[in-house]
Amino acid sequence: MAEYLQPAKKQEVFAKYGKSNTDTGSAESQIALFSYRIAHLTEHVKTNKKDVVTRRSLLRLVGKRRQLLDYLKEVDIERYRNIVKELGLRR
Repeated sequence: MAEYLQPAKKQEVFAKYGKSNTDTGSAESQIALFSYRIAHLTEHVKTNKKDVVTRRSLLRLVGKRRQLLDYLKEVDIERYRNIVKELGLRR
């Protein structure tokens, strides 16, 4: 596991965006965790421009987050709008 992603930080993210700090399965908590990881990896890729493996991992994470957002949009549009607003995502 990456050192920036401590269990305490994951619990904090799940508590803030999920129903509880053990709610690891809801779409909102997963989207929030992906967003946290994406932000961290983006900073890494900015400083390490030749790190192609991390860039690929970053693109995969962005794709996973997009899939979850699309799913949430179809299932419950209000939950989708809330998580996009809370995380400050574009769409």
